[in-house]
Amino acid sequence: MRILITGNMGYVGPGVVRHLRQQFPQAELIGYDMGYFAHCLTGARRLPESRLDRQIFGDIRHLPEGLLEGVDAVVNLAAISNDPMGQTYEQVTLDVNYLAGIELARKAKAAGVGSFVFASSCSMYGAGGEGAKTEASDLNPLTAYARSKVLTEQALRPLADDHFVVTCLRFATACGWSDRLRLDLVVNDFVAGAVAAGEISILSDGTPWRPLIHVQDMARAIAWALGRTPEVGGSFLAINTGSEQWNYQVRELAYAVAESLPGTRVSLNPAAPPDKRSYRVDFSLYRELAPDHQPRRTLADTIDELRDGLLGMNFRDAAFRSSELMRLRVLTSLREAHELADDLGWARAASARVVAAPAATIA
Repeated sequence: MRILITGNMGYVGPGVVRHLRQQFPQAELIGYDMGYFAHCLTGARRLPESRLDRQIFGDIRHLPEGLLEGVDAVVNLAAISNDPMGQTYEQVTLDVNYLAGIELARKAKAAGVGSFVFASSCSMYGAGGEGAKTEASDLNPLTAYARSKVLTEQALRPLADDHFVVTCLRFATACGWSDRLRLDLVVNDFVAGAVAAGEISILSDGTPWRPLIHVQDMARAIAWALGRTPEVGGSFLAINTGSEQWNYQVRELAYAVAESLPGTRVSLNPAAPPDKRSYRVDFSLYRELAPDHQPRRTLADTIDELRDGLLGMNFRDAAFRSSELMRLRVLTSLREAHELADDLGWARAASARVVAAPAATIA
């Protein structure tokens, strides 16, 4: 089995690669990534990509010839991956997340790929109101990132058939430790603030709802999707991926972090404009179709894991929101250094290069 993982060198990718290597030890795993965040390692004991058979550096907007040759399954993680980046680079977000993603899917189908797994998002529900959102609920995307996910799902649906099984995993908000940690995610941000400064600053009144999922549980869901057949959910499936137990209000998350780090102060901003990105999500379909791949991590152990990981790094940066642990800041630094063009292509890019992991390091 040959599996191509696009966008594997971000926050989610290292855990996905590790899990797929464990679940499919005989598979050939190939990574394809621009490498924006390759240097953003956090406490990694080994280069995550050493678990791959091949790492290819390239732009999903410009797929090299032969990339999909012999590939059985594609996991598309490649994306401009959060709301601040989407706001700053709106057209690039649509080009990368939507247009390039659909072109990848079309080429994958033409090449005989049997399974296509797309990392979608619950953010497409936007201003969710009171009830928990099911897969049949109306979509209300409020950002370029969320709109790109909606457009991609809509364009993937007609491509699916019994020989090209498409699974769109509508992930809850990611959290937890990674070999390439991001702190521009709500739980990760709160733990970083508590560790570095003993303070959590909530930029809203704390009432918005967020569903959450640990990156390790995201990897388990992707493994399930890779093995899914049309008999389980149909040839096309868009499915909320997470757990009802992980629907929290933002202030609940802050106080849970404060409980893990005694002495932490929590400040709310009741005068802030309402945060319309508020939604609870129903994950009953995922529970029904993937009973053996349900989330295992809890909020408490996720907070403890982040706390211990940051302390192990001697993390003390109270100004971390201006650091390169924030993905938008990484892109800004690369732009300022004239390494990236306006469209976020490498300013001095060569054609895609293949780097084979040394056989002795493949686990």
